[in-house]
Amino acid sequence: MTNVADAIVSDQPDSFAWGVWNKRHPVLIKQIQEAFPYPAEARGNLDALLKETLSGTIQRLPVDAHDYALWEEWDRGWYGGSWLSAPFLWAESFFYRRLLEAVGYFRPGAWRGIDLFGPAKRAELDTQAVETELAALDDVAGLGLAEQRRALLLAALWGNRADLGFRITAAAEGPATDLVADDSGLIWSLLDTAEDPVVHLVTDNSGRELLADLILVDHLLATGAAARVVMHLKPQPYYVSDATGADVLDVLRRITRAPGTAAKTGQRLWAALADGTISLRTHAFWCAPLSFRHLPADLAADLAPATLTILKGDLNHRRLVGDRAWPPTTQFAELTAYFPSPVATLRTLKSDVAVGLTPPTVARLDATGTAWRTSGEYALIQVRR
Repeated sequence: MTNVADAIVSDQPDSFAWGVWNKRHPVLIKQIQEAFPYPAEARGNLDALLKETLSGTIQRLPVDAHDYALWEEWDRGWYGGSWLSAPFLWAESFFYRRLLEAVGYFRPGAWRGIDLFGPAKRAELDTQAVETELAALDDVAGLGLAEQRRALLLAALWGNRADLGFRITAAAEGPATDLVADDSGLIWSLLDTAEDPVVHLVTDNSGRELLADLILVDHLLATGAAARVVMHLKPQPYYVSDATGADVLDVLRRITRAPGTAAKTGQRLWAALADGTISLRTHAFWCAPLSFRHLPADLAADLAPATLTILKGDLNHRRLVGDRAWPPTTQFAELTAYFPSPVATLRTLKSDVAVGLTPPTVARLDATGTAWRTSGEYALIQVRR
């Protein structure tokens, strides 16, 4: 086993993780306060949380919080210390749990269960970009199987950065330099050779990314690449736009009311959910501050029979390989050997972690002189059989 690299922390000024606390989170809290007429107590709680993260110490959840015991179990000795000195993955995850506490998401009252990211999620579904992407499905339907696979997989990979029409063109023109690792062929070989292929999809963001995910799921089922699909969702709002069960329904309704091929896709997805061909599941651990090496036994047992588990997005990738300062040439297969099923990660690079890259690729990226690890301009598809 490769020597374990140091966990990424946030205490280096001008590092990516430092910027999340000092630049991104203040803007996020302001946006939340502007999106809802929260009462003075909730607004004060949000201000206090921001101040605590920047200059205070990590405080526990209230002892009467429904998941207090769970977070005590997930603690690794970071309570009472600086937010910036704790591992970035742990601290950022707890920050989002504390956001829910600040606005009374789990507390009795009128604000219980109100998704504080809901307005942004829904607004994204009403954009012209979504109209364009859904209309592009008419063109996808006319492609050959290999081209369809490429277009829809890349659309799911890039999520909300690129539309389906753009990715169809890119697929026809050959591999893009912004795809820094591409094991997509292994995805199809695993599924095509399985007798009764079952895909587990661990989702990332809602909105346009979830739309592309659902379209890919429909393609897998419609072409026989998967006999069944299990979609794993967050049990509560998490990070800024992570997908919940309610988000699946919002996106599905949006697909279904579009014209042409999109409407037929939505109808098939609706029927597949109704008859159990697609099942939706959730688990508290999807909002845990720990890597997937700590998968609880019941969740590991659920994933183990999968022909392939597909992990979407940057956070799931960080939790899969470990949010650590690995050399970028560290072998992906070695870091993921523990995972209970064959696993694929579809990830746009938006944080410092990078593994499984070839030395020439690393040299090319370093030569750009850009923050290629965190810019969101590069992506990868990595698979461990």
